[in-house]
Amino acid sequence: MNEIDPDERRRAALVESLPAVSDETPLMAELRLDARRRIELRGRRFPAPPETRVITVANQKGGVGKTTTTVNMAAALAQSGLHVLVLDNDPQGNASTALGIDHRAGTPSIYEVLVESKPMAEAVQVSPHIPTLWCLPATIDLSGAEIELVSMVARETRLRTALDGYLEWRAENGLPRLDYVFVDCPPSLGLLTVNAFVVGREVMIPIQCEYYALEGLSQLLKTIELIQAHLNQGLHVSTILLTMYDARTNLAQQVAEEVRTHFPERTLRTSVPRSVRISEAPSYGQTVITYDPGSSGALAYLEAARELAERGAGAGRETTHATQDGQEAAR
Repeated sequence: MNEIDPDERRRAALVESLPAVSDETPLMAELRLDARRRIELRGRRFPAPPETRVITVANQKGGVGKTTTTVNMAAALAQSGLHVLVLDNDPQGNASTALGIDHRAGTPSIYEVLVESKPMAEAVQVSPHIPTLWCLPATIDLSGAEIELVSMVARETRLRTALDGYLEWRAENGLPRLDYVFVDCPPSLGLLTVNAFVVGREVMIPIQCEYYALEGLSQLLKTIELIQAHLNQGLHVSTILLTMYDARTNLAQQVAEEVRTHFPERTLRTSVPRSVRISEAPSYGQTVITYDPGSSGALAYLEAARELAERGAGAGRETTHATQDGQEAAR
């Protein structure tokens, strides 16, 4: 008979001691949720997947929290004992900014990797805030890469080739295996986004809990289906994360319910609330995970990261059928 871990017993006892709440006390419910998360997540180490998980964070609708989700999920996993790399594939370079990574013009970046075939190892930087978090930055040069890639051989697979080479380089040099690679991509569908879909094995879709949340989702799923058919057969939507959730509004609750109804297996239980702390952290060159670890936003991303980690490499291992089912649901 397995004995319960003393730490788990202590956590459970603390959670049990929290005051009861009802639907009439939303503020108390929020405080209780944050208190439970603090107790359960403090100092916890997340399980490592059996092999490197490469996750492309995508949504063709802008302003849904793609970059925010990319950097905060990556930071949460890295802070919890895992080795994580972020590929900033967006010319705006916002992911690089949030991770405290230098991405001034002239800095070795993803542009040189894609266009000049520079080894990724020569451009990857370590985050100054978390030693097990790395980033391949994006500079302003990347804005011209779309045009330059058009005439290149194997233009759709250049990022995947570069990442495979980098993973081999780490193994040859005795560096720890990467547990997660997150790819941040621009909202427009061009060669940069196609490269992001080809390098990924999984797709994570952040969905904003607002009126137009599902607009464009059907098109995104069609795009993923095309990539599956022609360029990356193993690509699948493994995770959907609800962002900018405001429990006080009926609209947010309705959108969340609709998404969970259409995608019950892939939608994380955790939703990320609207948070000033999440928004202001990048202006300090940080993610909310290091900027304000006790805030609601940081705790939500930590819990979402724990869910993702616990699903392990088996997360959403549906293939074409799962994407087609989701596409029909989105219609």
